[in-house]
Amino acid sequence: MRKEVLFSGFGGQGVILASVILGRAAAVYEGLYAVQSQAYGPESRGGASKAEVVISDEPIDYPKTLEPDYAVFFSQEAYSKYLHTVKEGAKVIIEQELVPHRDVEFEGKLDAIALPLTEIAEETTGLSLTMNILTLGLLTAWTGVVGRKAIEKAVLDAVPKGTEEINLRALYKGFELGEKAKAGEL
Repeated sequence: MRKEVLFSGFGGQGVILASVILGRAAAVYEGLYAVQSQAYGPESRGGASKAEVVISDEPIDYPKTLEPDYAVFFSQEAYSKYLHTVKEGAKVIIEQELVPHRDVEFEGKLDAIALPLTEIAEETTGLSLTMNILTLGLLTAWTGVVGRKAIEKAVLDAVPKGTEEINLRALYKGFELGEKAKAGEL
């Protein structure tokens, strides 16, 4: 089993943190092999950002995504640049407010969900920057790429002290959305 996950957006959205958390959940808490890699522009905020996670039950021979099984797009630039790299039938999560121009024809070959993720995070926690954690919950519950307990432990390892409760609230809201996605309600 080899699963490839692509996270993309712009700096400051937590793209890289989300990928690190997913990789940790797989490797540390699920006992799988996982490799995380990242690429971003010279700006720490606002520049293009991409992170990849490869998860497998056997040693990973190539650490990059070839045809992602799962993808997350947090910005128009990321969507436009990387959408066509995902495999047919891939499960794709799109931040609908930040990706206004969509390739509906290509999305027809995918299992895509577009939601106002930033707005949902803000309504859930009061902080838009918890959007990446909310999305991890959605991805986990919808795809089963890692278990819920594993992602929860990995989130708690990664977030700053004092923010655990707010991040768990975002994660649990993501789980709720993932359940709705699995049931075909989104």
